[in-house]
Amino acid sequence: MDRLNVICVDDQREVLSAVLQDLESLADWLNIEDCESAAEVLELMDELDAQGEHIAVLVSDHVMPGKTGVELLTEVSQDSRFVETKKILLTGQATHTDTINAINQAGIDQYFEKPWKAQILVEAIRTLTTEYIFDVGLDYSDYHQHLDQNVVLKRLR
Repeated sequence: MDRLNVICVDDQREVLSAVLQDLESLADWLNIEDCESAAEVLELMDELDAQGEHIAVLVSDHVMPGKTGVELLTEVSQDSRFVETKKILLTGQATHTDTINAINQAGIDQYFEKPWKAQILVEAIRTLTTEYIFDVGLDYSDYHQHLDQNVVLKRLR
């Protein structure tokens, strides 16, 4: 069974902890990683890729020191190793322009404003991970019980 990773990044530890707590229900089939900066994310992604692991979803805050979430997600979207990685921007401070840039440049798949609804975030990650599995051609049978069945049915048609 291929190892699937979800990486969450936020420079505020309390926000990051809340996201991780909300995603606990996914931890029995997804490896949930946390980072506190864009630089830490990029380093982790390099390590996971070198180990042959999959980065299915990247959840990023926008306003962070050093590199914004939009800059991070744009950089990831331009890296050929991670073209299929799904991207979520989770922020309370993005401007309208930031949001447009996130969609146009970073190719984000979902946008959530803080405070988010835990169940909606969990379902978005389940859906995006299901899409990732099909997009990269992984054997979905090992994960079938956890996947978004609507996406599975659509992809099998």
